[in-house]
Amino acid sequence: MAASRNERVVETNDTDWYWDLDKQIAVRADNRGPADHTLGPYASKAEAESWKTKVDRRNDVWDSDDDEWNDVNSNYD
Repeated sequence: MAASRNERVVETNDTDWYWDLDKQIAVRADNRGPADHTLGPYASKAEAESWKTKVDRRNDVWDSDDDEWNDVNSNYD
């Protein structure tokens, strides 16, 4: 099946796990819904279930990086 021009194709296998944003549960790749309603892939069910912790940690790092960037560039204002 060919993807439409605006549709992104993600290679996955049946051992991948996703977090289903609608159902609020971890699901195997073969049971996942539309890509815009899922997060993943994750290597395990436990990883999929702890998606929020991973996202929060990543966002904290990005926020810290933004603060550093703003501090360095404030000298140019």
